[in-house]
Amino acid sequence: MNLNRKIANSLQINDTTELDISENNQDQIRDSVNALVLESDVPFQNKGHNPRELTDEERKKLESDTQLVCDFKKNKLEQDAKKNWDLFYRRNKTNFFKDRYWTFREFDELNEDYNLISSSSIKKLLEVGCGVGNFMYPLLNHNKNIFVYACDFSTDAINLLKSNPEYDINRCHGFVCDITKQNYLIECLPKNIDIDAVTLIFVLSAIHPDKMRAAVENIAQVLRPGGIVFVRDYGIYDHSMIRFDKGHKLDEKFYFRQDGTRTFFFSLEEIQNLFGYPGLNGPLFQKSTNEYVFRETVNVKENLRVPRVFVQSKFIRTNFPVLKS
Repeated sequence: MNLNRKIANSLQINDTTELDISENNQDQIRDSVNALVLESDVPFQNKGHNPRELTDEERKKLESDTQLVCDFKKNKLEQDAKKNWDLFYRRNKTNFFKDRYWTFREFDELNEDYNLISSSSIKKLLEVGCGVGNFMYPLLNHNKNIFVYACDFSTDAINLLKSNPEYDINRCHGFVCDITKQNYLIECLPKNIDIDAVTLIFVLSAIHPDKMRAAVENIAQVLRPGGIVFVRDYGIYDHSMIRFDKGHKLDEKFYFRQDGTRTFFFSLEEIQNLFGYPGLNGPLFQKSTNEYVFRETVNVKENLRVPRVFVQSKFIRTNFPVLKS
């Protein structure tokens, strides 16, 4: 049995710290998770600017997957995008994603003591794609100086977020929002507030590629000049991209899962182009950092090492206004 098939049979991986716990494989995942070492520190992480090198087997698998699903299927998945995410959270509740403590290690600006070395510390943060709070609640506990505006496409996710006993209207505000709709995000937020930072953690990949630019423009509308966007998402040649079977390809590097949710796999150039395209007089964002993160998920019991690839970036909002369409 080859490596990819063996892993696919034992684990269904969606993120460095996230496992598919659908009804069909919960027992299997519970047996496997005890043997997993997830989000380990060095030596399991490296960063760089070149894509991961594929094995011959991986390259052949990707090159052989040329058939795209029909337009009807594509349109149906787009129409049902919100419904599919609502069903995802209705089925999994708060049990799917692990808390994202790694964000404080990767993004120094989120730490409470950052204001000791910077005059532009983050006071108001917008989390796009907040889910049930796996980033927001650890952040609120970690940094007492931050107020978080948290939005998600899914009504069920926001209901679960607000049902958490830690939900405090004096520290956070959760709301449903489709960030791809023109001017919708700015209308959902209180008037005349200065957003200091925005997080996009495994969010852009779930959006149809044709709508990603609109999402970035909407973020630029609400982020103050000098504000920062933190991005972490799936990178090209991540293991989860390799393991998609035929019949799941919507477009180049764009796939759908069994539950109807979708995912795109980015190159650094694509992330740069999304944020660096011109506004009225110049680019809406300037790059601070933009790199691949290479990790290994290790199953000690099976002696398997799964290569994970993510893009991780920081972009700074410029003074240039958003081009009105």
